[in-house]
Amino acid sequence: MANDYVSTVLLLLSLLIFLSQRTDSASIVKSLPGFDGPLPFELETGYIGVGEEEEVQLFYYFIKSERNPQEDPLLLWLSGGPGCSSISGLLYENGPVNVKIEVYNGTLPSLVSTTYSWTKVSSIIYLDQPVGTGFSYSRTKLVNKPSDSGEAKRIHEFLHKWLGKHQEFSSNPFYVGGDSYCGMVIPALVQEISKGNYVCCKPPINLQGYILGNPSTENEVDINYRIPYAHGMALISDELYESMKRICKGKYENVDPRNTKCLKLVGEYQKCTKRINKALIITPECVDTSPDCYMYRYLLTTYWANDENVQRALHVNKGSIGEWVRCYFEIPYNHDIKSSVPYHMNNSIDGYASLIFSGDHDMEVPYLGTQAWIRSLNYSLIDDWRPWMIGDQIAGPGIILKVNCESNNKNRVTGTVKFQSDTVRINFREAAFERTTWHCLVQQGGYSQHFRAYRGSAPIPRCGELRVYIAKRDGIYLSANAGPEKLDQRWMKN
Repeated sequence: MANDYVSTVLLLLSLLIFLSQRTDSASIVKSLPGFDGPLPFELETGYIGVGEEEEVQLFYYFIKSERNPQEDPLLLWLSGGPGCSSISGLLYENGPVNVKIEVYNGTLPSLVSTTYSWTKVSSIIYLDQPVGTGFSYSRTKLVNKPSDSGEAKRIHEFLHKWLGKHQEFSSNPFYVGGDSYCGMVIPALVQEISKGNYVCCKPPINLQGYILGNPSTENEVDINYRIPYAHGMALISDELYESMKRICKGKYENVDPRNTKCLKLVGEYQKCTKRINKALIITPECVDTSPDCYMYRYLLTTYWANDENVQRALHVNKGSIGEWVRCYFEIPYNHDIKSSVPYHMNNSIDGYASLIFSGDHDMEVPYLGTQAWIRSLNYSLIDDWRPWMIGDQIAGPGIILKVNCESNNKNRVTGTVKFQSDTVRINFREAAFERTTWHCLVQQGGYSQHFRAYRGSAPIPRCGELRVYIAKRDGIYLSANAGPEKLDQRWMKN
């Protein structure tokens, strides 16, 4: 009898210890410090444990669609870096609230509602990854460093566990989105999900495609195209550009040390662009402590996210991290995917849709490099350039690219939208991510521009189509409709 009692107590203690180590949690957030009144949307925050012993605790923000969450698309949004918190997406890119830009006076920064939020028509999971990013943490010392391919597997595991706890979203159309360095991880993640749907993981994720903004694709390509970009934006002279092309032969990264003439020219180029804010070339180089700097919002976010009341409202595990930082660039990380182009190709063959957009004032990942790898896929021209109208205004010319597909009835759509850096608001309205109607708000300094694309002027892509969107400050250029033969070079001229 006594032995049974002792055994029962030990069992209960073991269970309590086990439960205390499992920190999977989800909490509904009704209000946030800094926001006036109750939140006008449904916000959930929590942790999902991944790894053999769920030692990695990934923090997420989940916002339900404000329209029809039972049927609207479900989007997973990641931020780049690696090491940048997904709060960047929530507060600066496509979420329903922004940090109010005002001079910091020692009080908590304010949050304000946004007009154009993707949560109007889709449910979004904002995920802090890899481990060590934002509010995500590890309960034990990691044996292996996070890596590109490893993150694809971890995020896949996160998704299955999250959907297991939110089964009401398991049949919703699912998309992955992100920007910057996510261009290395998301295509691999899409392939991982696709393989998992056929090989191992049930129920399958209803994967439809992915969205990438200013995506890193291949380091050498991204960097080499900064030179023709700098020339096109009048940052370097014609003479310097022509000399670099002739002597360096288009290779400006990892220059052969024996090519001293090229090294000298690269040095001259670097002098010309040294003081340029490469993330947004139309803004001055500045520090985030200045209210006139566009990065000042990052400083305000740091004050907000480190506030004890904010972390309590978000249900952050107390003591799980030290100081919160928006981007932790010193995070240990293995960059093991050298090029994401093969993943894009595989995803095309599998028939998944994609939209790829680029800020035309971003020199870190210039749109010319993005166009170059799209060109390398060798898609043939189907429709020639034509005007694309918004009302009685010409938004730009348009052509379409096509990818081969067998019996797969999914769409393959890639777009490149050129606008200012990462300050975009896109609102897929009437048919959300099905592209019958979508809106793009580009914020530039003290004014905004609002673009619309309608089904009449931009048809819904058919199976295997690859669509390229290039938007300038005075409109959007719908570019390219092609198949797997040879891409017409007219849209790729530097």
